[in-house]
Amino acid sequence: MAPIDLAARFLALHHGPTPLLLANAWSIGSARLFASMGFRALATTSSGHAASLGRLDGQLTRDEALEHAAELVKATDLPVNADLESGFADDPTGVAETFKLAARTGLAGASIEDFTGDAGSPIYGLDLAAERVRAAAEAFHRGPAPLVLTGRAENFLHGRPDLADTIRRLQAYQEAGADVLYAPGLTRLEDIRSVVASVDRPVNVLAMAGIPDVSELSSVGVSRISVGGAFAFAAFGAAFDAARELLEQGTYGYTSRSTVGRKITSTRFGA
Repeated sequence: MAPIDLAARFLALHHGPTPLLLANAWSIGSARLFASMGFRALATTSSGHAASLGRLDGQLTRDEALEHAAELVKATDLPVNADLESGFADDPTGVAETFKLAARTGLAGASIEDFTGDAGSPIYGLDLAAERVRAAAEAFHRGPAPLVLTGRAENFLHGRPDLADTIRRLQAYQEAGADVLYAPGLTRLEDIRSVVASVDRPVNVLAMAGIPDVSELSSVGVSRISVGGAFAFAAFGAAFDAARELLEQGTYGYTSRSTVGRKITSTRFGA
């Protein structure tokens, strides 16, 4: 499917009767598994991808992130949204270059964060943050295949649980051209409802412990739910438990779970 069709299809999925459930894949195999299960769109995960390389989130290069995104695009016929972190640049010009390159990979969309990477000053000032979103939007919306840009307000993930500021940021990112808005870390239904009511774009929510279930999020107008690195880390956790059993107990209980996994891959990848 052509990029213009994938992007249009991806954006349309945000306007269905229920939230789009976006599976974040960290490998070709996980992408194909999720596609075979009936997910309608996929996303990359910077933390899951980094973990697959033995690194922490924030330690990927732009080239690595774009190459990985292109691999997942080729893995299925589903729309793919890329986690491009902070755009791998501080200045809007650098952000624009990242999103110009991303637009050539076949992606349906990508996200831009306002996280600086500096623990002492973790969030870009609002004016600069909005300019960065505007640069990404201009890069994604020009040409015959406008891609879907998600503007992310990272306050709640970085020690700044300020709902009013988060809403101001999302409103500014909407005005700057973001097609979807996202404030990861929100867990209270009333806060999520306030965000949805304060903007005129589809809103994404991060699935995490303590948030309302899908039906409740749907009831307040949430358009998309993504999982970030959770699926990847669930897989790492299962592998860790299996290896620890062998090392510490000398037993093989994990083989019952691996038998299930083998059957799943045989069934899902057999075609």
